[in-house]
Amino acid sequence: MIDAVLFDLDGTLADTARDLGWALNALLAEEGRAGQPYEAVRPIASHGARGLVRLGFGIDRDHADFERLRLRFLDLYDTHFAVDTVLFDGINDMIRDLDAAGLTWGIITNKPSRFTDRLVPELGFAVPPAVVVSGDTAGVAKPDPAPMHWATRAIDIVPTRCLYVGDAERDIQAGRAVGMRTVLVNWGYIDAAEMPEKWGADHAIDVPDELVSLCRQYRV
Repeated sequence: MIDAVLFDLDGTLADTARDLGWALNALLAEEGRAGQPYEAVRPIASHGARGLVRLGFGIDRDHADFERLRLRFLDLYDTHFAVDTVLFDGINDMIRDLDAAGLTWGIITNKPSRFTDRLVPELGFAVPPAVVVSGDTAGVAKPDPAPMHWATRAIDIVPTRCLYVGDAERDIQAGRAVGMRTVLVNWGYIDAAEMPEKWGADHAIDVPDELVSLCRQYRV
């Protein structure tokens, strides 16, 4: 039996890659470097500021400039986080159907609350989420299970009666760690070099409406 469906945000509910790409390219321009095309940014978008700085500059977090660039990326994104970001096709219909079926829904994202708190109300969800857990809400981010426990305590539903839906390996890891059934969305930000079939998700779906059908099976 499933009583709640919890979602990742970037690459799962919302297409945020164009705004993230804008911030990366603004940072690259400031540093005198060539921009990255959308096709290169999209598969990395779920990896957040660290992944995008790594993409743009070819450096990792142990590099002396990495943290400076990451923080500047976040400041640039702060000016442009809700310009081209939209819900993926079919998300609002799915949310309406989940609500009509009596299911609680919410968001658990690694996106910092400085963005999540302002972006979520801008997205126009047909039914507001019952809980929003950001990357800094619990003090640690996915794949640590702490955000999952935070969310389920907030909605007073045990993890084993929840589905967790995401597009990254850390989403599947975090959901499984607390006993949630996990669902991978194939429309998400998945790099061609990744092997999502090895992540251990319980289900994979191609369009949002498939989740509604899946939930109906769990409600029987």
